[in-house]
This record gives sequence, C-alpha cells and structure tokens, in this order.
Amino acid sequence: MKFRILAAATASLALAACGSADDASTEAEADTVEVAADEALEPVTEEPVEDTAASEPVEVDNSAAEAAESASIEAAGDNAAATAEAALDAMAEESQ
Repeated sequence: MKFRILAAATASLALAACGSADDASTEAEADTVEVAADEALEPVTEEPVEDTAASEPVEVDNSAAEAAESASIEAAGDNAAATAEAALDAMAEESQ
C-alpha cells in the first residue's frame, strides 16, 4: 500500500516538473501568427501590369448554338400549328 502511495506521489511530482508552458513550440506558434499578420500590413511595392490578352476581342463560334435554337423554334412552331389544327378539328366536330 505504501508502495502505491509512493509511486503515485513520484508520478505526480514528475508530471508537475514537466508541465511548464515555457517551451519552444509555444513561442514558435506565436511567431508564425505575428509574421503572417506583419506581412499582410506591409505596403504593396509592385506596379500593376497591363493584360494585353484581356483587351483583345474573342471570337466565339455560335453557329451550333444558333442552329439548335433555330431547330427548337421550328419545333415549337410546328407543335403550336398541330395544336391549333387539332383544336379546329375538335370545334368542327362539335358543331356538326
């Protein structure tokens, strides 16, 4: 029983001796945060550069998109004509 108490006391003292917060890793973490903040506050020394490619017109081939849109419009027109024809046929049948 005395051995357990002595072992527990020794372990407690050993852990207490190791528990200091003054180690290098804590200081290194603070340095990295401060360095990043200092870099963000430094003035900009670089000059803007003109992007010549941004001002050049870009040619886009829309022929496929225009053809698809034209086909879609024609299909919609054909569907509308078929619907109108069916409606006229239905009205003609009702009046007879």
